[in-house]
Amino acid sequence: MVFPILGSGDSSSGYDIANSLRAGDSTNYKLARTPSSNGSERIFTFSAWVKRGSITDNREILFRPDSGNPWADLEFQTDDSIICMTNGGSGAGVVTNRLFRDVSAWYHLVCAVDTTQSTEANRVKIYVNGVLETSFSESNYMAQDADTTNNQTDSFTQIFGDSYGNHLHMADVYWIDGTQYAASDFGETDEDSGIWKPKEAKNDLTFGTNGFFLEFKQTGTNQDSSGIGADTSGNDNHLAVTGFDAQDQTTDTPTNNFATMNPLDAGSEATLSEGNCKYTGGTTVGQSQLQMCGGTFGVSNGKWYFEVKRISNNAFVGIYAADHGAVNIGYTNAFQSGWNGYNHGVYTSTGNARSGNADTAYGSAIDDDDIIGVALDLDNGAIYYSDNGTFMDSGDPTSGASKTGAASNFTTTVETWILGFISDGSSGGASIYEFNFGNPCFSISSGNADANGYGNFEYAVPTGYYAPCTKNLAEFG
Repeated sequence: MVFPILGSGDSSSGYDIANSLRAGDSTNYKLARTPSSNGSERIFTFSAWVKRGSITDNREILFRPDSGNPWADLEFQTDDSIICMTNGGSGAGVVTNRLFRDVSAWYHLVCAVDTTQSTEANRVKIYVNGVLETSFSESNYMAQDADTTNNQTDSFTQIFGDSYGNHLHMADVYWIDGTQYAASDFGETDEDSGIWKPKEAKNDLTFGTNGFFLEFKQTGTNQDSSGIGADTSGNDNHLAVTGFDAQDQTTDTPTNNFATMNPLDAGSEATLSEGNCKYTGGTTVGQSQLQMCGGTFGVSNGKWYFEVKRISNNAFVGIYAADHGAVNIGYTNAFQSGWNGYNHGVYTSTGNARSGNADTAYGSAIDDDDIIGVALDLDNGAIYYSDNGTFMDSGDPTSGASKTGAASNFTTTVETWILGFISDGSSGGASIYEFNFGNPCFSISSGNADANGYGNFEYAVPTGYYAPCTKNLAEFG
């Protein structure tokens, strides 16, 4: 079982996207290019797969940061609609009535412009997951044959604009100069699942003078073929890199979607960043419910592994039940008896295993910069925790039904467990923890994948355990 709905999360055959780029929650991340020669100012297409990191925030996807009018850019608005700005500084444009609030799924967005069209609605087309948007709260189109500032030598194109910040993942980013393409030129409907999925399109497209294709295969920071902004269309229209480094290249993609922490399931003092992999708690003493946060993926069977790096201060780290009765994140203290049986984790100040207020000796205190390993065995009803690669209480996650060294207080009556849970609140210091479900936001010194080759972990994944990603969930979940 997968919980919640993952959208376009898994592609078991055909075209696979290998990498995405993760932008943090600040205005310091962007890829930009100023054209060396003019292209089409009237006809162009932008296509990208996008995974949101937050909702109710302006998040720029494609940005045209100059004062010329009109221009075309694309962003999520604070109400979670999508706007394609088409009249520059006036703020007018095409705004969807449909809202997009799933932070666990990948969306395919296409913005296709052709101002030469006689029909207004054909001058700016927005597609989401293959569907042409036709219902708008605002639809102020550019005049016929209007020249935009896109593709001009005196202005530049930005991916991950820097006015509002980003908090986004992006993958398979196309900029097409001179052709208005449809979503079907970049993706297709899976015959079996009915899910919209990417397809190999590069060789069937005409990129034009200033067109580019970003696959995020490289990790360098220079504006060249070895950089994060390397253009692989054949045009060599490479983008300059600001803010990103090698750690921001991930394997969390539309064809293999990885778990993250979930901003929709968080208390008021829980803050997420780095693609929802970095958690910062609050400072209100004794109010752990305000600092609680859970993950995006749930599992009902199989064996699963993820890691959590302690950066500072103590916290309760583990998993929690998808159906958790009368206790709720954000409202009920995680260390009270109401949570007994509905959460499970290790408390870093002592290394004890606990569920709600049921607390038993298990391991030792976990220090700053230590990495906690969580190995959940739902086939045998057991959970194990490690500290820097050594499982506590001489635990053996491969011991099967004997459950050698498994943590106590773990119930087998819960149908679905959410991978990833954290709660703070015992002290006034904000806890900072970084979750790695296979797409780390912290530096990995060794690099270990599961048996299917998925994930990037600091320590070896126990035999038979798998990273929480949609390809593994489809097989084992």
